[in-house]
Amino acid sequence: MSEVAFLGLGVMGYPMAGHLKAHGHGVVVYNRTAAKAQKWVAEHGGASAPSPREAARGREFVFACVGNDDDLRAVALGPEGAFAGMKPGAVFVDHTTASADVARELHREASRLGFSFVDAPVSGGEAGARSGALTVMCGGDEAAYARAEPVIASYARACRLMGGVGAGQLTKMVNQLCIAGLVQGLAEGLHFAARAGLDRQLVIDVISKGAAQSWQMDNRHKTMIAGKFDFGFAVDWMRKDLAICLAEARRNGARLPVAALVDQFYADVQAMGGGRWDTSSLIARLEKQGRA
Repeated sequence: MSEVAFLGLGVMGYPMAGHLKAHGHGVVVYNRTAAKAQKWVAEHGGASAPSPREAARGREFVFACVGNDDDLRAVALGPEGAFAGMKPGAVFVDHTTASADVARELHREASRLGFSFVDAPVSGGEAGARSGALTVMCGGDEAAYARAEPVIASYARACRLMGGVGAGQLTKMVNQLCIAGLVQGLAEGLHFAARAGLDRQLVIDVISKGAAQSWQMDNRHKTMIAGKFDFGFAVDWMRKDLAICLAEARRNGARLPVAALVDQFYADVQAMGGGRWDTSSLIARLEKQGRA
């Protein structure tokens, strides 16, 4: 078993760190709001630290799952950042959905300091984090990945090295691009079915057995039909992710017309007050416009 630190106890990080402890690893946690770290320790055991540097000190692995590029730099760099406390030969594993640029930046700094960096964004949402069934897509050195993968397995059902540093983040961008188009298609299909006078549940019961089936259809159609969105992956976070995708596309020349359009649809949802709604709330935008 390994001695690890976990930085960031949000809706994903909190249960992920819990799985590490449950699998027998020695875990020290850090969270910007100390009360949440104390709550985690009371629930799972282990220990908390007052700074990322102290959490990382002497640890073999340091995991992070925070909000964005700037949050990641804040916990990794600077005099109180994790990099200042990490020992040579350790591995920093970043589960944040961030840019490939920040992954490369932190990899360079980690290499200079004598330890490894693996970018490892996850898919599966809060439910996947709680059940320990996340999909993890990684970028980095093969040797560092090989060391980290058995520890990541504490909360993952699938984990794969996609290439060099940044490849994990680029793969996560593909994931988010595919989801954006699927959710919009599902929203339009359900909206169309209602306007056509069809029983939407019966429609889903039939088409989910064929080529239209998707995770979004299986897991979100009921709440979309009911107009309930106060859960799940927030629109604000999806717009953050799509902004990363669109910025990367401007650099590599990829054409993403549907993603750019869906991003603007999510901006409409934010304007409706739905920034914290689940991404399936795209249907609320269609139904609001249909009533106008």
